[in-house]
Amino acid sequence: MIREINASEITKTVREMCIKVNHFLSEDMDNALKKATENEKSDLGKKILDQLQENLKIAGEDMIPICQDTGMAVLFVEVGQDVHVADGLIEDAINEGVRQGYVDGYLRKSVVKDPIIRENTKDNTPAVIHYSIVAGDKIKITFAPKGFGSENMSRVFMLKPADGIEGVKNAIMTAVTDAGPNACPPMVVGVGIGETFEKCAILAKKALTREIGKNSDIEYVAELEKEMLQKINTLGIGPGGLGGTTTALAVNINTYPTHIAGLPVAVNICCHVNRHIVREI
Repeated sequence: MIREINASEITKTVREMCIKVNHFLSEDMDNALKKATENEKSDLGKKILDQLQENLKIAGEDMIPICQDTGMAVLFVEVGQDVHVADGLIEDAINEGVRQGYVDGYLRKSVVKDPIIRENTKDNTPAVIHYSIVAGDKIKITFAPKGFGSENMSRVFMLKPADGIEGVKNAIMTAVTDAGPNACPPMVVGVGIGETFEKCAILAKKALTREIGKNSDIEYVAELEKEMLQKINTLGIGPGGLGGTTTALAVNINTYPTHIAGLPVAVNICCHVNRHIVREI
């Protein structure tokens, strides 16, 4: 049985997501920041975390974006194979939702039409959309706008299979150390391991949308996430890059099968707001 979803409903949903996620921290990130504030050992680090909490409070009360960089719109869209989108194309509907959200929500428009000519599109489109076809008759949208202070700290490492898990650990620590204060810590570290050059980067970005505090279902990956979080938090980068025991709030790792000759690893770091929101239509 095919279920029909009107393109306007997709647009309306994406518009609402754009505005909400840029003004209010997700529940998991809010809880993680509060816990970090309680556990931070450095007086200066605790002060920075308190200031971040105050910033979030003001943003919510006055409807001011939680970060001035309201990001490039990144969406993961799971489309049920029993869905038919009526009265328009799904991609047009999503981009119209982004346009309305950023224009009507008075959010900063940060997208340029061409990477060299640099003319602003003035509505933050086009969005970056990753599609997957799944079972069912619903559309699940995960929206995660990405600011470029942290995005510019992204790394891809094409390791050799012989580098093994120690090579993966070294790649993660290298990326975080090199990022230092530039990714607006405390950060969330998304890691993709496996597949190909481009796929491991998507895995890393998708990892940032996983609920904070929820480790991988794969035992060795969950242990790796815990180990990397502990090691990153001994680097001393700290909140705002000014020192402390809270450099990262989470390390989320996704894996995928790969070629016998390769071990691709991508690290995608996100700042302390790590915006993500999910809706199902």
